[in-house]
Amino acid sequence: MAVTEMTDTLDTVKTAPESGYTTSDGPPPNYFRIDFLLRLLLLVSAVISLVVLVTSKESEVIAVLPQPFGAIIRDAKFNYSPAFIYLVVALGVASLYSIKTMIFSCAVMSRPAPSAKILFGLIIFDILMAAIMASAVGTAGGIGYLGLKGNSHTNWVKFCDIYGKFCRHVAASIILSLFASIILVLLVVLSAYSLYKRSN
Repeated sequence: MAVTEMTDTLDTVKTAPESGYTTSDGPPPNYFRIDFLLRLLLLVSAVISLVVLVTSKESEVIAVLPQPFGAIIRDAKFNYSPAFIYLVVALGVASLYSIKTMIFSCAVMSRPAPSAKILFGLIIFDILMAAIMASAVGTAGGIGYLGLKGNSHTNWVKFCDIYGKFCRHVAASIILSLFASIILVLLVVLSAYSLYKRSN
């Protein structure tokens, strides 16, 4: 009888009925293995996107009117557009950021979970990086759409029917950059969830 009462008392201490949460004397959960894998995916997608965009160069023969001037050779390069230069810079920053944070994740992977201040700092920097990537992707995507469709209201002609290879490179880079932005959002969610679990 005494043993049963003691067990009931211990159960009451461990479980808070009003909150429904069970306290634990163990260390807080460490999700940095998942964090490391996500940051590795971020690095791979950012680097591939950067390489694809930087190598997006194409030369085409453009007819010149009126005759008899014939035709000229015109190039299409990423550095002819400030939007694409912005995306290149954002991808470079994201690559360096992913390397630095991967080193941190690897260092704390097998150790107790870091403090709440460190997790909060990761959330802030991940949000900042996600905002930079999202703005760069949106800006480059807008220019890419103009290249694909043009705009008859402003007399901006499309050029993807001429520079098809260049546009395919740009489109692939934008898609990979969007994937990198989604990974950054997932990293924010993971850090926030880890911080949430520490408070319970």
